[in-house]
Amino acid sequence: MAQMLALAIMIFILFIGEMISIRTKAWIPSIFVSGVLFLIGYWTFFPEDIVSLAGVPPVVATMLIYLLITNMGTLLSLEELKNQWRTILIALSGILGIVAFLFAIGTFLFDFQTVVVAIPPLVGGLVSALIMSEGATAAGLPTLAVFAIVIYVVQGFAGYPLTSIMLKREGKMLLKKYRNNELPEQNLVASKKTTEPVKPVKEPRMFARMPEKYNTDFFKFFRLSLVAYLAYLVSTVAAPVVEISPFVLCLLFGVIARSAGFLEKHPLMKANGFGFAIMALLLYIFDGLKTATPSMMLEILYPLVSCIVIGVAGMYVFSFFMGKVLKVSKEMAFAVSLTALYGFPADYIITNEVINSLTKDEKEREVLTSHMLPPMLVAGFITVTIVSVILAGIFVGFL
Repeated sequence: MAQMLALAIMIFILFIGEMISIRTKAWIPSIFVSGVLFLIGYWTFFPEDIVSLAGVPPVVATMLIYLLITNMGTLLSLEELKNQWRTILIALSGILGIVAFLFAIGTFLFDFQTVVVAIPPLVGGLVSALIMSEGATAAGLPTLAVFAIVIYVVQGFAGYPLTSIMLKREGKMLLKKYRNNELPEQNLVASKKTTEPVKPVKEPRMFARMPEKYNTDFFKFFRLSLVAYLAYLVSTVAAPVVEISPFVLCLLFGVIARSAGFLEKHPLMKANGFGFAIMALLLYIFDGLKTATPSMMLEILYPLVSCIVIGVAGMYVFSFFMGKVLKVSKEMAFAVSLTALYGFPADYIITNEVINSLTKDEKEREVLTSHMLPPMLVAGFITVTIVSVILAGIFVGFL
């Protein structure tokens, strides 16, 4: 198969997934559609090395993972996190619930390694699934390597409808209080604050005096690569003393570099490389399905469904109690925790869809948005972007 034909076919599959997701308002995840089509391709006419053939070999994927995780670190705003401390605690409690329930119950149903591989993709996204899949492959566990990817592909089916139901209940309660003038004043103030213009700060601060024309895409890539290299270097130097995943350090160094003013927020996007990086990594993660035979898929079906059900149950129980302590409704607490199953942009899309379905009044939408959207976005960032990568970096050492 010609290189560009292979690339065109696979990108078309990604497009089909996106199109169906858009048409169904994200009820059918794009990643699921693409995963099914890749499986069909591998079982029919795809060459086994179609992803490498198209130009995304493992070495390129590894490079993009370094850049992407470092870029993720720059998305962290310490001020936003400080304002959403309740959300963070609830999101973390939900993850703790997944871990606790899967280790407490899952280890009786499956072997220890299955549970270890399941947890990071279940509470995270693309990167954590890749880390666990590659770790399982390196440990000589091909079935679990596929298992990590399949969990990532199908977990949204549990998260999307449950989140929508929880947010609709929360939204209806809020609207009832708002219409009866029972809503606390701070929610109304918050909705006004969100509309106030914020004075932009030139980023990166360290290069604020440099003419903008010199802050080229290559300069952004250079700074991002340098920070990623420093993370790798520290990981290598520390290896004789303590084993730290370079990916975890990339996340940390991204936060530090943004705070220090060396990197701007989302440099990969501003350097016009984010879309390509996501595309290439998606192709690479689907490359892990090439060893998935129909019999293997049947073999992992039981642990797949069980892990998701057990994990979601643990998430609900722990978030419920944390919500009680922090005086957050059980609906909002559970919705916040569920962001671990999909992250951004699904958290944004689902929240807006729910708000738009509940009311047509602009002021009511503002109230609902100010109450529901910030915690959903922060929770998705905390769970998928930060905690899942850290968990993957730790858990991969258990294989």
